[in-house]
Amino acid sequence: MPSEKIYILGIESSCDDTAASVICNGKILSNVVTRQSVHEEYGGVVPELASRAHQQNIVPAVHMALKKANIRKEELHAIAFTRGPGLLGSLLVGSSFAKSMSYGLNIPLIDVHHMQAHILAHFIDEEGFDKPEFPFIALTISGGHTQIVKVKDYFDMDILGQTLDDAIGEAYDKSGKILGLGYPAGPEIDKRAQLGNPKAFKFTKPKVDGLNFSFSGLKTAILYFIQAETKNDPDFISKNLNDICASIQYTIIGIVMDKLNRAVAQTGIKQIAIGGGVSANSGIRAALKNAESKFGWKTFIPKFEYTTDNAAMIAIVGYLKYLQGDFADKTISTSARLSF
Repeated sequence: MPSEKIYILGIESSCDDTAASVICNGKILSNVVTRQSVHEEYGGVVPELASRAHQQNIVPAVHMALKKANIRKEELHAIAFTRGPGLLGSLLVGSSFAKSMSYGLNIPLIDVHHMQAHILAHFIDEEGFDKPEFPFIALTISGGHTQIVKVKDYFDMDILGQTLDDAIGEAYDKSGKILGLGYPAGPEIDKRAQLGNPKAFKFTKPKVDGLNFSFSGLKTAILYFIQAETKNDPDFISKNLNDICASIQYTIIGIVMDKLNRAVAQTGIKQIAIGGGVSANSGIRAALKNAESKFGWKTFIPKFEYTTDNAAMIAIVGYLKYLQGDFADKTISTSARLSF
């Protein structure tokens, strides 16, 4: 670790959260996230509304991050921002602001891959949280992504498997929409699942080769199941909501754990680190903890605020890249489908 204090500002705007964070030598000094409630009535993120909200929120978010970190903008050594993947309009707001600020302060600009940031959030210096050792298996599960990645070094990663259609978070949200739950539905399904019988209703797991995932078929199976049951009993959902949620969650977790078991068998790596918004799910956390005692795995679960989209994870990648002198040209462009 360098002897001087290195301050990096991280900016995250890939979807509907405007976030800014300041890191100093691996330790987070501030982590501000401004959420957008405008999407709730639509049952999902509306890209145009998201980008407009980012324009309104980004200056206050950065101002608050600097204030909470108790530093002046002139003390920053670099600006890190999310280059992709994500919603193009949202990404453009964050990248444009980061470029302008780096120009104005005459400091380096650092581009960050959103999915790598979810993985490298484990390397934030946080008391009470261990860091995985290389190599390890990363499971990244969120509303937009589902991936199993072999991590050999900070910036040496191989995707072993990923979703072929819907992400795991989409499976939760779309199932919730079928059940009449609000958006996002994942936390509500998780909460109700703890009160229900996970084996009350059986849903078939999709058959997908290798370590890839598919959740679209499960979503369709849930839809047809609910349609058939409510045709016979219009009150079926209200009478069985906890059991339905428990059964859906049991099936989704089963799919994830089957793939993780296969990844461990293929690689021989028993260090598992999870990230992404769905890693906050209590069922998935319990299944991983159970695997520790059953299979001898060592699992790593980051601090809750670093699981959902946030700028602290962008800042830690910015810091690691700063140490390597890996800076971006200010003409760099964002990409909605940025390759790994």
